[in-house]
Amino acid sequence: MEFCPKCGAVLVQKTKNMGCPRCGYSSKVSKGKGKIMISEKMKEHEKVGVVSDKGEQPMPVVTFSCRKCGNDKAYFWTIQTRAGDEAETKFFKCTKCGNTVREYR
Repeated sequence: MEFCPKCGAVLVQKTKNMGCPRCGYSSKVSKGKGKIMISEKMKEHEKVGVVSDKGEQPMPVVTFSCRKCGNDKAYFWTIQTRAGDEAETKFFKCTKCGNTVREYR
């Protein structure tokens, strides 16, 4: 990569010469110059382990009392089930019996 000796801008390839787009300076292309080579070294990354439990996604566990079995732990997730300007719907699934409860607010 060459720079203009007058204004310091990067010289660009014209038909046969290198020229400055800012001030109009031009110079002949010398052998080996005028070409820009870009290279990048890439490392091979380690494989990332995948968490899987019978095809279900891992969910956070929160304190929530199950009406069916009395367990105090439940999985928790939210989904936008109504219009975008309304609150999202919360779901709780008991870690013991699998009972699912929906909560609107």
